[in-house]
Amino acid sequence: MTVRILHNPRCSKSRATLALLREHGIEPDVCLYLETPPDAAELDRILHALDMQPRDLMRTGESAYAEQGLDDTALDRKALIAAMVEHPILIERPIVLKENRAALGRPPENVLALLD
Repeated sequence: MTVRILHNPRCSKSRATLALLREHGIEPDVCLYLETPPDAAELDRILHALDMQPRDLMRTGESAYAEQGLDDTALDRKALIAAMVEHPILIERPIVLKENRAALGRPPENVLALLD
């Protein structure tokens, strides 16, 4: 069972989610997504696994969101995914992946559903 976490060590929710996984005996593959962001295809797969639309996974309070004009409702899925790939700070975190399933660790306990 491979478990992967898109992690930002500066984020308290991300740290808490990583700690929760470890408390359950799981040492996940830790991806520092700000340094190594997912590509568009991977991000699209993650969104499908989360059953979310791109804007639902975006951190709308980040300055890059406003600077890139991402509140424009005319922007399609492809454009929003491209923006998250270019500016990974826009991706909500943490995201835990297991096989073809995913969970957003907000709150961290959300990821426990992947462990069964």
